[in-house]
Amino acid sequence: MTAVRFSQTPPRGPLKGLPRRLPLRSVLCLVPLALVLVIGVRHRAVLAEGFGHLRAAEWPWLLAAALATCLTWVAAAVTRQGAVVERLPARRLLATQFAAGAANHLLPTGLGAGAVNLRFMTVCGVPLARSSAALALYMLAESVARLALLAGLLVAFPGALRIGGLLPDGATGPLLLGAGVLLCVAVTVLLLVRRLRVAVLSFLRTALGEARSVHSRPARACALWGGSLAFPLLQAAGLTAVGQAMDLPVPPLHMALAYLAATAAVAVVPTPGGIGSVEAALVVALVAAGGPVAVATAVVLAFRIITVWLPLLPGALTLGALVRLKVI
Repeated sequence: MTAVRFSQTPPRGPLKGLPRRLPLRSVLCLVPLALVLVIGVRHRAVLAEGFGHLRAAEWPWLLAAALATCLTWVAAAVTRQGAVVERLPARRLLATQFAAGAANHLLPTGLGAGAVNLRFMTVCGVPLARSSAALALYMLAESVARLALLAGLLVAFPGALRIGGLLPDGATGPLLLGAGVLLCVAVTVLLLVRRLRVAVLSFLRTALGEARSVHSRPARACALWGGSLAFPLLQAAGLTAVGQAMDLPVPPLHMALAYLAATAAVAVVPTPGGIGSVEAALVVALVAAGGPVAVATAVVLAFRIITVWLPLLPGALTLGALVRLKVI
């Protein structure tokens, strides 16, 4: 009798009825959409109220606010290009800024956009150390520009904000004390932990070298600082346009000042895209600028619908597409 041999090698080709393993990159493409769904469901009451206020607003001003929002992505792309010496692909850079905006609203403030841009620069061939230095330079320039605009408007309009009402009585002392304690702890840890100190000093050397290289090229320096100034100005212009659309009785420059003050105050709050904290701070700032509470609340909700919620889904789709195409 002839022995029958059974092959241990599985047959080639797909087996019907058996599930295939999805590639990791395909799964990552779905993560932003899932996060958008979760955040949308959690804030559905705010979304419904915000869209209700939009129906009663003047549409030409709302279109102006939408245009200002779109231009913020251009300003961000110009600033990102100004932070690195290498020339980045313009279209992919702009798409990355649009996607980074969505990522910034899905992760704690600054982390989403930073991670997307860091990955984009490394894919474009910029070494990781210099990409990190460029990211730090961008954040520094944007913060300096925002604070400079805020200081300039406070000097020009000293009575525009009733700052005394922004903080509870006796809160200034504990806030300053807490900031001082955090600074002392950070300095102490830096002095005691040698490996951390070496890493920080190495990063600072790289960052200073990158800053010198960028500022040795006038075109890059103009892009860095021009975009850094344009970005908060366009954001403030968007809020001002929504205020005009809803007849908020506050002068436009005072609204811009309220926006800059509110966003500077919540910059340290680690919530996804500032959702919740930005709305509260903007309402308080607009009321401090002289606006009625009800109208100020309606303006803030409509403004956040235009700048956050409407771009969130297409931004998440763009983010997934960029991951799929290996742009980031």
